[in-house]
Amino acid sequence: MLYLYSGTDRKKAYAAMGVALTKTAKKGSHIVRITDANAPADLGAALRGAGMFDESRVVVLNGVLANEEMHTTLLDSLAHMRDSEEIFFILEEKPDAATRKQIEKYAEHSERYDKPSEKKSGDIFAIAGALRRADKKALWVNYQRQLADNAAPEAIHGVLFWAAKDMFMKSSSKEQQNRAKNLITQLAELPHEARRHGEELEYALERFVLSGV
Repeated sequence: MLYLYSGTDRKKAYAAMGVALTKTAKKGSHIVRITDANAPADLGAALRGAGMFDESRVVVLNGVLANEEMHTTLLDSLAHMRDSEEIFFILEEKPDAATRKQIEKYAEHSERYDKPSEKKSGDIFAIAGALRRADKKALWVNYQRQLADNAAPEAIHGVLFWAAKDMFMKSSSKEQQNRAKNLITQLAELPHEARRHGEELEYALERFVLSGV
């Protein structure tokens, strides 16, 4: 059985996981903890399970996605963890949208705890500036920052759509106008495409940002 706890508020996520661990673990269960400081072999051993005569275990995987090799092993083992009689907990601060979605697909239960935004609401327009400049790195960084600050994907999409239309109106060349027109088309279609594919807007926006617009 697999549980996922994530979010930028690690204290709350860790506390919630602790409550769930206490409720689900059998009395006297041995708790195995693996972090990104462990070797990949330690993760492999934890995933193989206890021996026939060993005590029952609960496995806590804390931040292992930070290790590239362990990241691959963990994702390849999701079905095994879901189907296992043992209990697995995954604790991650900021898994990317695709990874989160993949883990949630196999998790019995998932909870996310993000810290409230301490930034001014105007900061969301930094993502609009990055889109105008075609600054791929800044666009990605600001998109992730807005998600961490609990900005709704619909609000982020609205700002990007507004920025694309503003770019079109203020274009000083045919090239700029064509780029803006293409962005408007993509962004206008994005929510409809997401609904048609049963996909959350957050994941569709991530693909848009990573597409190198």
